[in-house]
Amino acid sequence: MSTFEQIFQGFGAWGWWFAGILLFGVEVLVPGTFFLWFGVAAILVGVVNLIEPLTWQTNIILFAVLSVISVIAGRWFMRRRESAFGDPGLNRRGSRYAGHIFVLKDPIVSGTGWLSVDDTVWQITGPDLPAGTRVIVEGVEGVRLRVRQAADA
Repeated sequence: MSTFEQIFQGFGAWGWWFAGILLFGVEVLVPGTFFLWFGVAAILVGVVNLIEPLTWQTNIILFAVLSVISVIAGRWFMRRRESAFGDPGLNRRGSRYAGHIFVLKDPIVSGTGWLSVDDTVWQITGPDLPAGTRVIVEGVEGVRLRVRQAADA
């Protein structure tokens, strides 16, 4: 009997639970919700071994299968959760203003100006326009908003 076989022969339910908790700990140290799903698979293998002790070969196969299933299920769950609760524009604040109309407090000179929106002052690019002009945000270029004169309604 090889050393590998000896290790997994005595692993049992407690060993799999320990491995699962260890993987949860690794997840805490290396965030990214990747090791979490392997930890879930290890815990499930431990539960199965508590009900019916399995051979080490079956344990490894079961862990591999449950790992794949839990990673796929976890990715699906996280994707659904992100779309339901996440803010897709969180790190792209400028893109939130595309299509919105604002009034210039300062003129655009030489194609560059400043626009105060909510609690932020944005650098803007666009045609030279005087203060008081209504502008519409066309898009974002890096950290600058690209604007043009809004058509009066």
